[in-house]
Amino acid sequence: MKRILPLAKLGLSVVPSPVPRRQRRLTGRHALVDGIPFALPVDSVDTPALMAGFTIDREAAARMLPGSELHPVALPGGKGLLVITVVNYLRTDIGRYIEYSIAIACTHGSRPAPPLLPGLLRGTFRTGQYVVDLPVSSEISVKGGKGIWGMPKHQANLDFKVSDSAVSSQYEVDGHLGMYIEIERPPATGLPLRVGAVNYCAFRGMLMKSSIYFDGKADVAFGRRARARLVVGDAPQVAGLHDLRIATDPLFTVYLTSAQGVLDDHFECWFLTSDEPGRTYGDPLDSVVGLGLSQVWPEPPSIDVRARS
Repeated sequence: MKRILPLAKLGLSVVPSPVPRRQRRLTGRHALVDGIPFALPVDSVDTPALMAGFTIDREAAARMLPGSELHPVALPGGKGLLVITVVNYLRTDIGRYIEYSIAIACTHGSRPAPPLLPGLLRGTFRTGQYVVDLPVSSEISVKGGKGIWGMPKHQANLDFKVSDSAVSSQYEVDGHLGMYIEIERPPATGLPLRVGAVNYCAFRGMLMKSSIYFDGKADVAFGRRARARLVVGDAPQVAGLHDLRIATDPLFTVYLTSAQGVLDDHFECWFLTSDEPGRTYGDPLDSVVGLGLSQVWPEPPSIDVRARS
């Protein structure tokens, strides 16, 4: 590992920024969308984040994906991948807030992709993640993220805690535990990370595709070096996760002490189809009508998860 790390840093340091040129050209311009003022590009700075990946049952994951054109990424042994990403946005156009993403790694197309290749050929297989649940701290984040980009955001009780040995985040809603994630802080690898990611979300009966780009230095652990504790609660929003047979140990963990991010203002959408007439996916449009611009957070989580497994 000590020999590989310098080579990995060198290789990653020359990776060009994934941010599209159009986003750079928009720098300094302004937009007002649904009453929310944006200074372009839609970005964040000084952003710590944690991430962890856990294997899941691929067939069960497929049943959670909407429509017919999303497919779980195939890992060996009939496994798929659940990705937990918690971002502590400290400076954005809409104030500070925490975002707690629970997602299934997937591809988009008429048929499932071969095993492993989606990680190498992300553009070819339109690799991304289907966001199952996305609680956030503030009302304005729900209004923007859901109303504009179609993300399944809803306001919840969240925290983001960092110690010398661990990083954790807890999610509660309406007095129920949604999820608790704690990762042991990975070794200080400081790997330069310039990466783009695709989110697929269901909203208004449509599949919404959005792109986000991150630039920062990541501390990373894989395999046995990665340690985490994940607790899925009894909140209705996470009920389906109990059927996924989530592995106890993570495949990887990541901690970014500070990163910069850009959310592309360009997005795409398609109708989500079903064999059954009248079936729809995601929340309706009226779920965002009437939302305000409040940046006030609910109280922090209070449920004791120490006795839960």
